[in-house]
Amino acid sequence: MGTASEIARRIEAKDIRDRWLLSAPALIIIALCAIGPLTIVFVYSFLTPGDYGDVVWKFSPDAWISVLFQRDIFDGTWSFADAHLSIFWRSVWLSLMTTLLTLVLGFPTAYFIATRPERTREIWLFLITIPFWTNLLIRTFAIQEVIRNEGIVNALLTGTGITDRPIQMLYTDFAILLGLAYVYFPLMVLPLYASMEKIDFRLVEAGYDLYANRWKVLRRIIIPLAKPGIVAGSILVFIPSLGAYVTPRVLGGGVKLMLGNFIELQFGQGRNWPLGASLSMTLLAIVLAALFMYIHFTARRGGNTHG
Repeated sequence: MGTASEIARRIEAKDIRDRWLLSAPALIIIALCAIGPLTIVFVYSFLTPGDYGDVVWKFSPDAWISVLFQRDIFDGTWSFADAHLSIFWRSVWLSLMTTLLTLVLGFPTAYFIATRPERTREIWLFLITIPFWTNLLIRTFAIQEVIRNEGIVNALLTGTGITDRPIQMLYTDFAILLGLAYVYFPLMVLPLYASMEKIDFRLVEAGYDLYANRWKVLRRIIIPLAKPGIVAGSILVFIPSLGAYVTPRVLGGGVKLMLGNFIELQFGQGRNWPLGASLSMTLLAIVLAALFMYIHFTARRGGNTHG
């Protein structure tokens, strides 16, 4: 027995060693391409800004304090940085609204595709993924052409006499929201479809047989079964929306800044690399907090369901 146990331990140790060796290339790539740059950004956030960009290797917590506070240039006192807080609020709010809008539009779209005959589902999925074939910047400019003062929407409104002058939609929060929803809409539809495709629709028929109306069938059967897709789609839309740069830059006109634009501004014209680094780490912290909230919510709901 002792010999058999020793052989089993050696086999297990060799299996673990082989797994680490096979994982070593991926771990090295992660360390060099992800952990390494993040470490540099984290270190930069505690340094002093240089006069013309770059950093001075002198420890200073001012960059982290400046994320939420600003120093008065006359008496040196600290107060809340209203401009920073408004950018944080706009970024989180627009990201949440983008997630909600894509969910409201993507849920019936995914349900429609999942309930089509199998031979036509691929065609509908193909149509959903077509925008991914076009560069993000081109898609954003397409939205700009639609909603600008001389664009398609305003031309229809003024041409039909609904309005006597163009409606200012470009360079507003609405324009950014519309652009983000258009760009990330497929990222919501695809996970929802993946969940709905696995639904046994005989359960839906059973709900109708038990005299449940459409709202109860949706709330009690379809939504719980599609919850993994809802969670995955919400994560895939919220996270890139929070750090979006191109869409807010083009449709916001450099006036309606989001976190991605604000970070770029610090590394560019602002020449305050430590503040840009601290803002980057703050954005990372917000994303991780959102992920942990989703995981906690999913685990709690799953536990209540099994209970």
